[in-house]
Amino acid sequence: QVPLVESGGGPVQAGGSLRLSCAASGLTFSNYVMGWFRQPPGKEREFVSLISGSGVATYAADSVKGRFTISRDNAKNTVYLQMNSLKPEDTAVYYCAAARGVFSDQIRQYDYWGQGTQVTVSS
Repeated sequence: QVPLVESGGGPVQAGGSLRLSCAASGLTFSNYVMGWFRQPPGKEREFVSLISGSGVATYAADSVKGRFTISRDNAKNTVYLQMNSLKPEDTAVYYCAAARGVFSDQIRQYDYWGQGTQVTVSS
C-alpha cells in the first residue's frame, strides 16, 4: 500500500477552523485524484471532497459545500482540507484517499487510504 499520512486533526469549538494535511509517498502524486472522507461515530464512512491530479477541478458534498475547501501542492506531494465554520455534526474521523486517475466520490474507486485523524467539534 502507498503510504498516506494525515495530520492536523484535534478539538475545535463550533464556528472555528481547522486545516487537515495528507502527505503521500511511493506514487506519482500528480497522476492521482485525491479525496477526503469522514466517518462520524456510529455511522458509515461518507464522501467529503475531492480534487483532480492537476488541482484544477474539485467537487464537494452538499453538507460541506461553502465551508470546506480542498487543495493540493504537487511539489510537496500533499493534499489539504481547509475546514471553516465547523459544526458539531462535522465531528468524525477524517481520511484521505488516492484514486488512479478516476474523478469519483465512490469509496470503491479509491486504491489507497490513510490512517485517519480525529476532528471533534464542541458546541
